Amino acid sequence: MSNYTNEQKVDMLYDMVLIRRFEETVEKLFQEGKIHGTMHLCIGQEATAVGACAPLSKEDKITSNHRGHGHSIAKGTEIKGMMAELLGKETGYCKGKGGSMHIADLNVGNLGANGIVAAGLPLGTGAALASQMKKENYVVVCFFGDGSTNEGAFHEALNLASVWNLPMVFFCENNLYGMSGSIKEMVNVDHIADRAAAYGIPGHTIDGNDVLGVAEVTAEAVKRAKNGEGPTLIEAETYRWRGHSRSDARKYRSRDEEKDWRKNRDPIASFKGRLIEEGVLTEEQFTEIENKIEDEVKEAVKFAEDSPEPSLETLTNDIYA
Repeated sequence: MSNYTNEQKVDMLYDMVLIRRFEETVEKLFQEGKIHGTMHLCIGQEATAVGACAPLSKEDKITSNHRGHGHSIAKGTEIKGMMAELLGKETGYCKGKGGSMHIADLNVGNLGANGIVAAGLPLGTGAALASQMKKENYVVVCFFGDGSTNEGAFHEALNLASVWNLPMVFFCENNLYGMSGSIKEMVNVDHIADRAAAYGIPGHTIDGNDVLGVAEVTAEAVKRAKNGEGPTLIEAETYRWRGHSRSDARKYRSRDEEKDWRKNRDPIASFKGRLIEEGVLTEEQFTEIENKIEDEVKEAVKFAEDSPEPSLETLTNDIYA
């Protein structure tokens, strides 16, 4: 039994499709030379972001990583401002100066992405400490990848959060591969969530492509945190369809494996099929969702392309908080 209404389930599907269409569009814009720098796409991982953010209130916070577009959209960040940021325009969330890896939206509790592996972990821990000290009762969900779990910041953050009983959910998106190899070559435990035991906190390994399963496990962790019972480590096993970044030739995995994940474990296709089977959604309604999202993304692109470039006079603005 799901704790979510039919309307909430359709909203989850909507957000998953929006994330994918947004990323497919920015990938195309990047190939056309309209987006500079680099980008890290989360196509194939939509259920982790949407499922983890589903139990959160507007007041709850997230911290993200370099693969953060999905987290931002799932938390409520508007795609017009995101698209403008990616195109380096003044109307972007960081006024066109941050780009793909530095989108933040404090109005919806999105404390921001960054390009340093594992850097969101101590930032999220600090935000959770602020919640505890100020008695504000918000929870911080900290998103990070499997590669982050071998960084010192991961272990330091889990230790402090455990010792201080902080209201946190450590959410690891284990997409099985880093930049150059399998996670199995990088760790000597069966599951990353097993590492939770070293810090005396609960650890859960879940199917990251099952959006409702992700939402329900995260909801329990959020409830636990708000009850003053401290942090939880969730490992959501998923798969990124694209390379680590645009320069990744994906030599560490086979094309057959990629095809299998796309064909048999697409989180959007499986959730759509489930909702149709349950009578929550029809094919016609899904087509309406796709058409609405197509228009929404086109509007975001037009907004971004029509927006002004940052002026030279603002070059040194916002360097310090």
